Amino acid sequence: MPRSVRIQYAGAVYHLMCRGDRSEAIFLGDDDRKRFLETLEEVCERTGFRVHSYVLMTNHYHLLLETPEANLVAGMKWFQGTYTQRFNRRNRSVGHVFQGRYKAIPVEWEAAGYFRKVSEYIHLNPARAGLLDREQPLLSAYPWSSFPGFALDRRLPCWLQRERVFAAYALPDEGRGCRQQYGKLLAPRVGETLAQPEVAEKTQAEWRELRRGWYLGSAAFGERLMELAERAVSGHRRSSYRAEGLLHHDEMAAEEMLTRGLLGLRWSLEEAQEAPKSDPRKQGLAWFVKRHTVVGDEWLMRRLNMGHRSNISRAVSRFNRAKEGRVRKLKGLMHICAD
Repeated sequence: MPRSVRIQYAGAVYHLMCRGDRSEAIFLGDDDRKRFLETLEEVCERTGFRVHSYVLMTNHYHLLLETPEANLVAGMKWFQGTYTQRFNRRNRSVGHVFQGRYKAIPVEWEAAGYFRKVSEYIHLNPARAGLLDREQPLLSAYPWSSFPGFALDRRLPCWLQRERVFAAYALPDEGRGCRQQYGKLLAPRVGETLAQPEVAEKTQAEWRELRRGWYLGSAAFGERLMELAERAVSGHRRSSYRAEGLLHHDEMAAEEMLTRGLLGLRWSLEEAQEAPKSDPRKQGLAWFVKRHTVVGDEWLMRRLNMGHRSNISRAVSRFNRAKEGRVRKLKGLMHICAD
């Protein structure tokens, strides 16, 4: 199977990971980790991504990620590109943050054992890296993973979901007792991870399977993925895969959000196109579409008659700051239009 092909389909689940360029740090401190999670929340809002487990290490991250729509490539391009810009701006640096391609291993989530295995692997990363207290090795003490939110009495952000992980353990997501039970179920795995090498050999073999394979699932699942991969590249150059596949999807999603925004403003597309580029309503539409999709600036420039791409950047910046009373009201209206 060509390595460059990204297998995408509605409802796909991936074990997704990426390291820093030259294995260098992608987080220089907690502020970078907070910014990463903020960017993750934004890409989930834009694309509909759902995160079922995550962990942030010093020079890499892991996600158990679901894509309700076939938009992994578009979403990840925006996500890693945006975090790179924010990291460089914050730390006054330049260049790449990530080492090229992220790895996205499709997971047969319908088989609970595979889903459970990936989630465990992700949550146990701090133990494998020796980041837990040897006397009291508690996963919940490591704050930069989804585990504390799963095992403790905490409200999860809307982009993070634990129901499917709990279901893989035959646990309902119903109250403190279930969260405590989940924590108890992973405690022995922490012990195995910290055990002497001869005791942990079997566990390490399981981890290698998760890192090296191109998919995680049954043979039948692998055959379905091969069919999807062959269909994706049949008759096309690899470079055309995104252009012919996801670009159409991106524009359809953007058109839907633009229609919602226009209805909320009680405005026609023609009126929006004829309005001055500085009109807060026109800028609000640009911000709204950019906030909830991954469509390119060129599409917005044509559709809204925005002129130069710098006008879009100014519109997004103005609405992100939302200092003016009228802008705050329009921003609130746009949020309603997204529901």
